[in-house]
Amino acid sequence: MPTSEPVTDLPALAREVEDFVASGGWDQPPQLFALVPTAELLRMQPELTGQLDAASALTPIAQDQLPGGDLSDALAGIMWPDAVHGCALVQEIVVLPPDAEAEIQDEQDADRLRERAAAHPQRQEARLVAAVLRAGGEACVMRLRDHEDVLTGPDLAPNLTAALRATFD
Repeated sequence: MPTSEPVTDLPALAREVEDFVASGGWDQPPQLFALVPTAELLRMQPELTGQLDAASALTPIAQDQLPGGDLSDALAGIMWPDAVHGCALVQEIVVLPPDAEAEIQDEQDADRLRERAAAHPQRQEARLVAAVLRAGGEACVMRLRDHEDVLTGPDLAPNLTAALRATFD
């Protein structure tokens, strides 16, 4: 069945967002991006011709800095206009191997859990990008701080993609 929507390569778009944020280095606060149809953006702002890839279905647009505090509270307050077809969130996280994660899973206090993870000798710092589309679809990209390799997969952050999807409800 033909569709009027151009096909979006969401994993490639998430990678583009990660590359953009990576150009600013590490130790950055979480950043939110609206994913807006490129053709519509160029129609409304023709002066951007030549600056945007007209072949891309969507263009990521950085949003104002998220408020400090709990990220889930900040996301719960977001509502997107119809012109936004998706969003992507970039945040730096601590990753533990499964056995190390099991050691601290008994912690009930979220702040204490983060402290224990950050202090764990097997921790690795990473930058995570989670992206979702209003019409469905999700992608995640993660780069470990001390590695050039990038991991991809929609299941890297299921709770985060669910929270981002809820911003469209």
